[in-house]
Amino acid sequence: MKRKFWNWVKNEGELEATRTLFLNGEISDETWYGDEVTPQLFKDELNADSGDITVWINSPGGDVFAAAQIYNMLRDYKGHVTVKIDGLAASAASVIAVAGDTVLVSPVAMMMIHNPATLAMGNTKDMEAAIAMLNEVKESILNAYVDKTGLSRNKLSKMMDDETWFNAKKAVELGFADKVLFAAEEKPKKKPEEDEDPDEKEEGKEPGEDGEGDEDEKKKKFPFQNAYAYSRKSVADSFLNKVTDKAPETVPVDQLRKRLDLLKR
Repeated sequence: MKRKFWNWVKNEGELEATRTLFLNGEISDETWYGDEVTPQLFKDELNADSGDITVWINSPGGDVFAAAQIYNMLRDYKGHVTVKIDGLAASAASVIAVAGDTVLVSPVAMMMIHNPATLAMGNTKDMEAAIAMLNEVKESILNAYVDKTGLSRNKLSKMMDDETWFNAKKAVELGFADKVLFAAEEKPKKKPEEDEDPDEKEEGKEPGEDGEGDEDEKKKKFPFQNAYAYSRKSVADSFLNKVTDKAPETVPVDQLRKRLDLLKR
């Protein structure tokens, strides 16, 4: 039984009808199980209508030549092509991704680029031919990456050598994508009210905060008020003043201070 995990959806409710393509699965030159993305099926559905399109991609990659065909179809398409990466655009799928006129990437998506690979067998000459072919395939992939990102071939080649993975922000930073999906517009930092005194609030003002009112009442409510604002010494002095104010009259104040000094040592 064939399974097809990619399809077109036409949005009729808009002023100009647009189409959305959900492209999920491995890129293949032909279908085996029905869940591959193949050039012929893609072409048939791409050209079945006109207008701007959106392509959602979630693919681990696959056949580089099939991906190249789909890349060319998207670049040659007459309408505006918006690519949205919602899960993964790796290997050959990254080639398709950079075909979009606008490329958006989900904040939880990933991209990956690496060197092409193949299977080869035979003698030394056969191996040399395979190596030469892979080198040329890499150069063709670099053409697409350079065109989209504007980065140097040397830098991109090194990234492919290292099999480079990057998240949404890095994809935008490197030029593989134009914007992160769902990213909120950056808001200007809120400035403090010009008519508000940061050192004094009109509402909820406590007695004595403005320098007026009963001084004894101020001490009762805020015995350590100044201590928070300055230093450890202020804390100690404030505490000492509070204790000596409430000390029994039978104990001279100077003796009490000496005892407290001994406790602090």
